Amino acid sequence: MPSTDASLLASVDARTKLAGSNKMEILLFSLGTRETFGINVFKVREVSQTPTITKTPNMPFGVEGVLSLRGNIIPVISLAKFIGHDHGGSKFDTMIVTEFNKSTQAFLVDSVDRIIRVDWDKVRAPENIMAAAGTNQTLITAVTELENGKLVSILDVEQILASVVGEPRLPDVPTAQLETDQYIFFVDDSVVARKEITGVLEKMGIKFQQATNGREAWDRLQVLAGRNWADGECLHDYLKIILVDAEMPEMDGYVLTKLIKSDQRFKGIPVIMHSSLSSNANRAMGSSVGVDSYVAKFDPGVLAETLIPFLQR
Repeated sequence: MPSTDASLLASVDARTKLAGSNKMEILLFSLGTRETFGINVFKVREVSQTPTITKTPNMPFGVEGVLSLRGNIIPVISLAKFIGHDHGGSKFDTMIVTEFNKSTQAFLVDSVDRIIRVDWDKVRAPENIMAAAGTNQTLITAVTELENGKLVSILDVEQILASVVGEPRLPDVPTAQLETDQYIFFVDDSVVARKEITGVLEKMGIKFQQATNGREAWDRLQVLAGRNWADGECLHDYLKIILVDAEMPEMDGYVLTKLIKSDQRFKGIPVIMHSSLSSNANRAMGSSVGVDSYVAKFDPGVLAETLIPFLQR
């Protein structure tokens, strides 16, 4: 398959129109088993034949080596090894080059099928969790169903990348000066991201409430907004920031933001999008639905720096 196949990877401009539509596009691929896997197209930079891989010493588990791509040296990661299916029967001569978390890497796959467009409300959290080989780390972030009834497992590539490079160390962060009954609400379907956000907020001394997908977040926010307030009080007096992920099962962060921004009960409460999709196109998508700020995963220091000005308002 030629690099940047125009028939496979639609233009970014066309995909930005998905913002607020509660739809996503998934690139389907195989790892040489009967299962079908998927990855959000927004994470994919290109698909190509795998060139020569250079082996390097002391490589982390799952890293096959490195290769030079347009002057940049990037790691090559075997997805099959992570899910325990690398039994030597597949050549894995196709690679998906991805860009997220401000890094570029190539994932080896057996073959690439096609791109499908699905509604986020048809994307569910998995019931039976697939774990990384030899660990208890979950690798499937969501599941959806094709028209023929076949299931597609959407891989948690953030978790895989964190396994390779390690989770970032929490830096020293300023303590937030909030009242005892003030808090932040955040939502993210990634276990890695929730762990990072929780660590940052606890280190800043900020109380928080959380949810694991957009639908759950909206339901919980509705309950918070529906409280009976004392005279002169409103939700804004207590809920200081809503931190949303972009990609989430059942309802994405763009639709969630639109709902929040169209509800007067949340007036004055900033919405910050915290996403591994950090391209200018994704930032533009966030702005189009009213996001007040955009911060890329996974950088705890930058997350804290982004929160502070909003907390000091």
